[in-house]
Amino acid sequence: MKTIELNHPLIEHKLAILRDKKTGTKEFRELISEIAMFLCYEAMKDAKLEETEIETPITKMKTGKLNEDKYAFVPILRAGTGMLDGVIRVVPNAKIGHIGMYRNEETFKPVNYFLKVPKDIENREVIILDPMLATGGSAIDAIETLKQKGVKKFKFLSIIAAPEGLKKVEEAHPDVQIYCAHIDSHLNENKYIVPGLGDAGDRIFGTK
Repeated sequence: MKTIELNHPLIEHKLAILRDKKTGTKEFRELISEIAMFLCYEAMKDAKLEETEIETPITKMKTGKLNEDKYAFVPILRAGTGMLDGVIRVVPNAKIGHIGMYRNEETFKPVNYFLKVPKDIENREVIILDPMLATGGSAIDAIETLKQKGVKKFKFLSIIAAPEGLKKVEEAHPDVQIYCAHIDSHLNENKYIVPGLGDAGDRIFGTK
């Protein structure tokens, strides 16, 4: 599946503020959350609704409702948690799992250290959250880990993505649709996205 990139003036405006090194922690968190909400809105365009009957102040009517029990959000720790507030505004009753990974600074490969997901995760559509898709290693490992748990339906939401990482994820897991706010130029020698926005985790939590 080809990655879906949000091409919208409002997204570009918010990304411009997000990328700016002068943007403080509070505003950075708020922007991550807002952009995540837009990504989730786009990712839910193909959601199936269940017919139900309601009564408005005027009359009864049949309409569609989302069965939120069919969804789960799984942020990749720690930066992925910065996207949670935004996505749960869209699907507030979805369950939440967590995958803990960090990047080995010498090999640049992801190291798994934590996994906690809902017991019935295999019956849900899982939406993985990670603000930065750089080398693609964490995304590939997270998807593979959840596939081993029986998950069959996935989407992956990212704020910024690098072409190199996208290519690897698309090749490893062609069944997973990726949504991102912007596809940047490339990875530098330290495997950081260029122009990027720095370390998303550090900027979300104010640890640098």
